[in-house]
Amino acid sequence: MATRTDAPTRREQILKEAARLFADRGFHGVGVDEIGAAVGISGPGLYRHFPGKDAMLAELLVGISGQLLTGAKRRLREADGVPSEAVLDSLIEGHIDFALDDRPLITLHDRELDRLRDTDRKLVRQLQRQYVELWVGVVREVYPDLAEPAARSAVHSVFGLLNSTPHLGRAGALPGRGAMAELLHRMARGAFAAAGAAEAAGE
Repeated sequence: MATRTDAPTRREQILKEAARLFADRGFHGVGVDEIGAAVGISGPGLYRHFPGKDAMLAELLVGISGQLLTGAKRRLREADGVPSEAVLDSLIEGHIDFALDDRPLITLHDRELDRLRDTDRKLVRQLQRQYVELWVGVVREVYPDLAEPAARSAVHSVFGLLNSTPHLGRAGALPGRGAMAELLHRMARGAFAAAGAAEAAGE
């Protein structure tokens, strides 16, 4: 969602406000009427777009997992022939955009994933596994001494670092977006470099 530059559709507006409200007050703490009011339509009017809150939550969590994977694949296609270091930097930049611009979705994933139907939850997990494995391949090109399990652990650790943004305080209390993105990028590269150095040293 963060990568769109054109005007959001009504459906996207509903999803954005639903994500914000669910993250602030919990899934069961928000009514359909409140989501409708946030986008200027009646609660019942939401049913023209979604059958209910469960469908909104599913589209939010399945949607962002799919968008992250699609965005990463696009970055790899565009980086054809580019050094692996630059490809890894591009992947990190894409995930940082998500971590800074879609903070409510991180909170939703951590807190509400188990509320999804089994089929939707399995789809989220499947998309996430593909996303992780895409990163693992690039990380091992940059740090060839990293065995696959260690590279996978490093990727999950970096995701944890980047996805910590909802816990860093309110957006206005953080450094400017550019400074925060640069800091997160340095920390992510530092974590991968540390993992690669440890593996090379046989630790």
